[in-house]
Amino acid sequence: MSPEELKRRTKTMSLAVVRLASTIPKSREGDVIAKQLIRSATSTAANYRAACRARSKADFINKIGIVEEEADETVFWLELLLDLSLADRSTLEVELKEANELLAIFAASAITAKKNKSR
Repeated sequence: MSPEELKRRTKTMSLAVVRLASTIPKSREGDVIAKQLIRSATSTAANYRAACRARSKADFINKIGIVEEEADETVFWLELLLDLSLADRSTLEVELKEANELLAIFAASAITAKKNKSR
């Protein structure tokens, strides 16, 4: 998958998460989870863009590691929403599937980058 396609997918996920967060019922826990979810999803997209502009292999490895962490955090918050039934289940499942796919891509990319570091 090309970097441009991944940029598009992470941005699309961010937009979907922002829309999803607006449907979470207003409560202390809902507000906290919504805020954290928005931060991690948008951070995934922003940090992937930064990784694409890395100045060296070491810089890329560092930045793609951050992307992987943020994607994993996004998965966590989506799972929490699902477990707490705080948002539409079908919407959550779609976003959770996409977040898990992106996480797998970034995890594999980090592994590959580390293996190729010395080349």
